[in-house]
Amino acid sequence: MREAGELYNPPDPFMNQSRPTGVHSEEEPSFFEKERDRLVTQIASAFEDVISQSNVLNRQTEQVYGVGRDFQTVEALWGRFKDLMKEQQAEVHVAATDPQGMPGTGTALAGRASVIGRDERQQTGR
Repeated sequence: MREAGELYNPPDPFMNQSRPTGVHSEEEPSFFEKERDRLVTQIASAFEDVISQSNVLNRQTEQVYGVGRDFQTVEALWGRFKDLMKEQQAEVHVAATDPQGMPGTGTALAGRASVIGRDERQQTGR
């Protein structure tokens, strides 16, 4: 009988009652419990490995992204250089078709000198 103030603990309906008494003591875990503990330990170890590898991958991805950001300025500089070269090639093409020549190269003066010389020859009759 219970003493006054003692709480009633009903029997656990999920206790393994199919196990014969005396075969396993309460301190010795069953095969199922041993196997469960082994698998839980193995799964925990695998999760730790996955988390560790994930952290390594994140660090390497951040490094790659950082290197990519460093090259944005270089890419912008080369892009501007390419655009300037295209503009200069377009100017050279226009200047090559222009009879006055390309300014800054001396061809404008040479072209004008030959035109001036031709005009003088025509006036003098030579």
